[in-house]
Amino acid sequence: MNRNVSKPLKGILYASITAALWGVLAVALKVSLQDVSPAGITWFRFTLAFLGLAVYYAWKKPETLRILRKPPLILVLASVCLGINYIGFIEGVHLTSPGIAQIFIQTGPVLLAISGFLFFREKIRARQIIGFVLVLAGLLLFYYEQGTFQTVHTSTYQTGILWILIGAVAWTVYTLLIKILLLRYPPMQLNLVIFGLPALFFLPFVKFSSFAGLSFVDWLIMVFLGLNTLVAYGTLSLAIQNAEANKVSVVLILNPILTFGIMGIINLTNATWIAHEQYTLLSLLWASVVLAGALLTIVKPGGRGKSRPAL
Repeated sequence: MNRNVSKPLKGILYASITAALWGVLAVALKVSLQDVSPAGITWFRFTLAFLGLAVYYAWKKPETLRILRKPPLILVLASVCLGINYIGFIEGVHLTSPGIAQIFIQTGPVLLAISGFLFFREKIRARQIIGFVLVLAGLLLFYYEQGTFQTVHTSTYQTGILWILIGAVAWTVYTLLIKILLLRYPPMQLNLVIFGLPALFFLPFVKFSSFAGLSFVDWLIMVFLGLNTLVAYGTLSLAIQNAEANKVSVVLILNPILTFGIMGIINLTNATWIAHEQYTLLSLLWASVVLAGALLTIVKPGGRGKSRPAL
C-alpha cells in the first residue's frame, strides 16, 4: 500500500478509535455518577490525562513543558471552554441519559459548521441548509417524544438538555480557538494546558471523601474515563493529520449509534447497575433525522482543496 493510500486509511482508523471511545464514554459516565459527583469525575478525567501527558513529555521532550509557564491567553480561554463542555455533557448525562446526551451534543459539530460560514466565509450550500433544518426539527421532535418517557421530573429533563446544549456551544468555541492555535503549536503540546488548567479549575469542587468508598471495579471505570480523555484526543489529533476533516467528521458523528447499541444490549440483559433507557420508534426516527442532518451540514463535497482541521 503506497503512502497516499495508507495515510487516509490511518486517519479513518484513528477516527474510529475516537468514535468508539466517545460512544462508550457516555455509558461509563452514567455508571460512575452513582458514586462520584459530576465535578469530581470531570476533575479526575482532566487530572489523569494531564499527568499521563506530562510524564511522557518530561521523559521524551522536556522542553515541551515550557508552555505551562506562560500559556497564551487564547489557550487559557480554550481550556475554560473545554472544561465547560465536559461539565455540561456529564451534567446532561446525569440528569437525562447517555443516549439523549449523545443526540443533543451533536449540535456542537453543527454549530462549528455554521461558524465556518459566519467567521471563515466558507461557501454555504443548499444541502447544508437542509441539513441544519433537519437537525433543528429532529432535535425538537426527539425532545418532545422522548420527554414523555422520562422517569425524572420534567424540569430535571429540561435542565439536563440545557446543560448539554451549553456544553455543545462551549465545544464549538473551544474548537474555533484550537484551529487558531494549531497554526503555531503541536496539538498534544496544547493538550498539556487544555487538560491541566481545567484540573485546577474543578479542584475546589471535588469531594475527595466520595473516592474513598469506590470498589475495584469503580476505580477501573474512573481510570478508563481519564485514559479516555487522553487517548481519544490523541487519536483525534492523529486522525486529522492523516485524513481530511470531513471524512473524520463522518466517522465521529456515528458514535451515538454505538451508545444506543450498548444501552439497547443493557436493556435486554435487565441489568440493575445502570438506569435503562426507553425509546419509541418515533424517538429513534427523530434521532436518525438529527444524525442525517448533521452529516449533511458538516460534510463538504469532495475536492482537491484542503479542508480545515477540526478538533
